[in-house]
Amino acid sequence: MTVAKIIELVGQSRVSWEDAVKSAVSDASKTVDNIRGVEVYNLTANIDNGKITEYKANIKLAFGVHDR
Repeated sequence: MTVAKIIELVGQSRVSWEDAVKSAVSDASKTVDNIRGVEVYNLTANIDNGKITEYKANIKLAFGVHDR
C-alpha cells in the first residue's frame, strides 16, 4: 500500500504564476524526496503603481512516504 503525504507551500516569482509554482516545486525537491504531484489552489500578486510586482502561488505537494 502506498501512503502519500501532502504539504502546503507558497511560491514567489517576479516573472509569472507558472514560474512561482515551478520555484516552489524546485525548492521543495531539494529536501523532499519522491514528489508525485502538485495542486495549485490559489494565485495572488502584489501590485505597485498599478503593475504586478510579484506573483504568488499557493500549492499542495504530494509525495510518497518511504517504507521502513
